[in-house]
Amino acid sequence: MSLLDIQVPAVLLRIDRNPFHHGTLGAVRSLGRAGVEVHVVADTTGSPVRVSRFVRQMHPPPRPGASPGEIVAVLRRVAARIGRPAVLIPMDDASAIATGRLREELAPGYLLPRQPGALPERVADKAELAEVCAAADVPHPVTLVPDNAKDAAAATWRLGLPLVAKWSRPWLVPAGSGLRSTTLVHSAREAWELYLRTAEAGSPLLLQAFLPPGRDRDWFFHGYADRTGTVRAGGPGRKHLAWPRGAGLTAIGQWTPNPQVQALAERLVGALGYRGILDLDFRRCGSTGRYHLLDFNPRPGAQFRLFTDRAGLDVVRALHLDLTHRPVPDGVPPAGREFVVENYAPLAALRAAPGGRELAWYAADDRAPGLAMWALWGRHVARRITANALRRAPAATPASPWPSLPAANLPAPSGPAEPDDLAAPGDPTVAGDLTAPGDPTGPTGLSDDFRDDEKASSC
Repeated sequence: MSLLDIQVPAVLLRIDRNPFHHGTLGAVRSLGRAGVEVHVVADTTGSPVRVSRFVRQMHPPPRPGASPGEIVAVLRRVAARIGRPAVLIPMDDASAIATGRLREELAPGYLLPRQPGALPERVADKAELAEVCAAADVPHPVTLVPDNAKDAAAATWRLGLPLVAKWSRPWLVPAGSGLRSTTLVHSAREAWELYLRTAEAGSPLLLQAFLPPGRDRDWFFHGYADRTGTVRAGGPGRKHLAWPRGAGLTAIGQWTPNPQVQALAERLVGALGYRGILDLDFRRCGSTGRYHLLDFNPRPGAQFRLFTDRAGLDVVRALHLDLTHRPVPDGVPPAGREFVVENYAPLAALRAAPGGRELAWYAADDRAPGLAMWALWGRHVARRITANALRRAPAATPASPWPSLPAANLPAPSGPAEPDDLAAPGDPTVAGDLTAPGDPTGPTGLSDDFRDDEKASSC
């Protein structure tokens, strides 16, 4: 017998267009296996998700950039078709922000965690996250918000090179613009030129000190904060492989106990009064050992199924249990369990996994999405290779807007940076790990589809 109330359906909402979002498939399977009726409001044209046997019905999503009124109208139409209240689960930042603000308008058709409506937007905004961390005493990369292009160039003196550039609200970056939510910057010129695209990006540019990657330095935390603020389900995990390397989504992750990461996550939840699912990314400083928060995602992360305990509880099921007023059991974490996204790490999917493993796409009880993924992925890679070849063909070089600025014209650093928190320019651990500056598609041109999960690591 299912622990979940299978009379209450679930609606997964994703506004971002991404056919390879395996987190959506994970949520479909998690709830569907428990007997819950699952509806998906997302653009899954050509996506493996649509062929899962656990999907009850697909519904057209709001358009990217839809107004709050449009989002409410779409969700009300879905609610009318279902005919009874459903648990609503946003699967991307834009959806989480919209549903947080529209909670009252969406009731009584949908069940959502009760928390301040602006909180998901606050933690997802990279500029506001720095203030959140300062208030909660959680380490965060040194962050500057330049007022103009000259300030952006000058920041390279203050922070050192390389540094990390982020758009404050990455969900506003227009698809097809060639802009990435996060970029590793290697020169003052790159920072200057990136700032000039602020209007196009739709939100301010942030520049952050960079903490280089290293063995066992990348960590993440998934959890569910229930109605009392207690963090349940989930736990800390170690990122063994990212795609793109050192800067992207988790290709191989392992559930690994880490009291420091657990404590930081619980501290944030308590300080903010946060309720619902959260996905946090950390990087450990190699010299100080401190864990710096890089991102706070107010939704399930794509790899949330890593944190499935021995009773089958994960953060999505915990959400459904709590919102339907059922007890959320204290599970037993199977430390060492792995999660592998097999199109990024095919060999890892084949090797032995003593602690257990789940694959992002293949499942013995739901084979069709895995088969569909490989067919779609092959066509996707072929298109990217062709596009990269065309882009790298010799062409006339346009005049650069970068003015002639000798070093003497750039302001000197106002003070010494924290030596433990900054990567030395030319640090050999950086080379080859991150996407080349100015390359919008990553080393093989595959990262455009994963803007929502791009995470360069900084300090």
